[in-house]
Amino acid sequence: MAGLIYKICHLEDWAAAGESFEGSAKDREDGFIHFSTAEQLPGTLARYYAGAERLELIAVNADVLGEALRFEPSTGGALFPHLYAPMPRSAVAWTKTITKGADGVFVLPPEAI
Repeated sequence: MAGLIYKICHLEDWAAAGESFEGSAKDREDGFIHFSTAEQLPGTLARYYAGAERLELIAVNADVLGEALRFEPSTGGALFPHLYAPMPRSAVAWTKTITKGADGVFVLPPEAI
């Protein structure tokens, strides 16, 4: 049982999704939807979203995604979840806005920590 995995998404991309989420432009370019585990979230935010505003954190029930979900090594060797199919909204457990503290550092919702 994999539990929850997380998609960091620009609010506009998530708002435009229908019954399934095709991913961001980067996801579509890479051929899969990028996800992170709870432990990987801070690093993903710092590395890929440092200057971003209006981000949404989407918690996804990994067990619903089936064989299209694969944990694959990143450049540093850590295994990251990648989905090789559109993500059905029925797999979403919850969504929360990612805020920034006064210091400009992202603050993850308590549910993701």
